[in-house]
Amino acid sequence: MIVQQHLILLLCSLCPGVFKVAGTKSKAKGGMGQFPITQNVTVVEGGTANMTCRVDYNDNTSLQWSNPAQQTLFFGDKKALRDHRIELLRATSQELTIRIGDVSLSDEGLYTCSLFTMPVRTTKAFLTVLGVPRRPEITGFTKPAMEGEEITLTCSTTGSKPAANIRWFRNDKEVQGTQEVNATGKSFTVKSSLKFLVDKRDDGVAYTCGVEHVSLSSPYTTTEVLEIHYAPHVEITHSLIIPQEGQYFKLECISKGNPRPEPVLWFKDGGDLPDIERMIVEGRELTITTLNKTDNGTYRCEASNHVGTSSAEYTLFVYAKDFQGPTTDPNALGQHGPDHALIGGVVAVVVFITLCLIIVVGRYLARHKGTYLTHEAKGAEDAPDADTAIINAEGNHVHAEEKKEYFI
Repeated sequence: MIVQQHLILLLCSLCPGVFKVAGTKSKAKGGMGQFPITQNVTVVEGGTANMTCRVDYNDNTSLQWSNPAQQTLFFGDKKALRDHRIELLRATSQELTIRIGDVSLSDEGLYTCSLFTMPVRTTKAFLTVLGVPRRPEITGFTKPAMEGEEITLTCSTTGSKPAANIRWFRNDKEVQGTQEVNATGKSFTVKSSLKFLVDKRDDGVAYTCGVEHVSLSSPYTTTEVLEIHYAPHVEITHSLIIPQEGQYFKLECISKGNPRPEPVLWFKDGGDLPDIERMIVEGRELTITTLNKTDNGTYRCEASNHVGTSSAEYTLFVYAKDFQGPTTDPNALGQHGPDHALIGGVVAVVVFITLCLIIVVGRYLARHKGTYLTHEAKGAEDAPDADTAIINAEGNHVHAEEKKEYFI
């Protein structure tokens, strides 16, 4: 016994490094790669989330998943929480993967993976749940609206997380609304409003509300088509440019309104049609079968609905049968008349030019008034001195009969 103890002491004294190294390796092997590895997960509400925890090395130490409330979900391959939505996908010494089905907003939070070494080592993963917005609804519009009325369209959606974004379109053109966001628990309610005055141009216009969200592959949309009631607008068209005696002539009353004005009424010179045998009314058309001079006058078409009444007039002038002109519609000429502004401009230009000519001629006459030249004067102008001028003047008397005066 004493001999064995001496041998052990001798070995320790001879090989102390061997025992030290062996102890270090064992410690390093037990601590290497012992921190669990996880990843954050994002899932759409109602979807499925897979939570995975791994270690690089494990000496058969158990892994565990816990929810944000620190309730154990799985310890190794053993299920700890009674929740039918949670199931085990994979359990080994180096991995623990679980699946959470039909995920709700309440499942969001920090999940913990624990490795039961000494001490216990943990890593957290955040589960983000996207709240899917409900399909939008448009409220605030009661059909029909009256022209000039102010209306407010409101588009709303609930259940989004994060808050959804709402966009408005008038037919295909985007218009700006006023958006409001309110929190409802873990989700959000989003509303957007449009306020405007309507007129007849809004009748039949489609207003579309679109909801955009990260959880949606394409926006949710809903559409409201406006119905606007407005008073009629009336115009008259005619079949002939030059109405002549004996011809077939037609007037059509074109009326636009909502509700559609029915029927339209025809009048001549402020009263009823005088000759119902030749003047036939069918729907919106007035037909005169055979024109004559007695048909001359002003024809009025009148249309009404519950919003209001409107009318239009046409002045008919019947020409002789062999008449070759005018080349334009006499009714149109009567409506437009001569262009007085153009005539006034031409007159003003003519007056201006005349005044300029008078001023130029007057200045020319004033400058040359009483100026004349005689032959004597011309001689004096050409002489170098006074004596020569006298001689020249006297010499010129010979040709006195040739003297002439020039007046200008």
